Formats: sequence, structure tokens, C-alpha cells
Amino acid sequence: MPTRRPVPRSSRAATASAAPAPWTFLTNHAHVLICIAENPEVRMRDVATRVGVTERAVQRIVSELEEAGFLSRERVGRCNRYNVNTALPLRHPIEQHCMVSSLLKPILGNRRSA
Repeated sequence: MPTRRPVPRSSRAATASAAPAPWTFLTNHAHVLICIAENPEVRMRDVATRVGVTERAVQRIVSELEEAGFLSRERVGRCNRYNVNTALPLRHPIEQHCMVSSLLKPILGNRRSA
């Protein structure tokens, strides 16, 4: 039976940071909203890659966010430009007292282009 050598601590840290997190504090809906708020003309393919879901899943999430009033879409040539409604409250009863803007501001800071 081969013996296993201990992995140096620095290698373990690099491996842990390279692996995707098994869970996150925010939902895919929040991640999609954040990506769109950061770049209102972002392609759904790029959002999907960044969030780690399929392009079809992003399209479904965007539709749900539009239906709920969190997003509006404007056609610009062959592309879409999205507008995030930051004045709406978050949906879950625990966070309903907070607005969408209070979610986006600490995450995006000055990176928000909309």
C-alpha cells in the first residue's frame, strides 16, 4: 500500500481556493442580479459562466426577476440593456425591510455601472 505524503499547507490553501464552493450565502437569483447591475449590457452567456449555471437557467432567472419587477429590459439594436429597480424590497420576510440597493451597494461598491 503506497504511503501518502502530507500536502503542504500552502498547497492545500491553493487547492481550496481553486475549487468551487459547495454552497454560497446568496442565491443564483442574487448572483444574476448582481452581474446585471454591474454591467447592464452583459450577455446571458457571460452571466451563466460567472454564476456557474446554464445560459437557460440565467434566462429563466431573468424572466422571473422581470416578472417580479426587479429588472426591466430595453432592446438596443440586437442587444438587451437591463435596468435594475433598486427601490424594491428584498423578497424573503427576514430581509423585506431592506431594499435591493442595500444588497448591491456593499457587493459592487463603485463597480456598478447602472
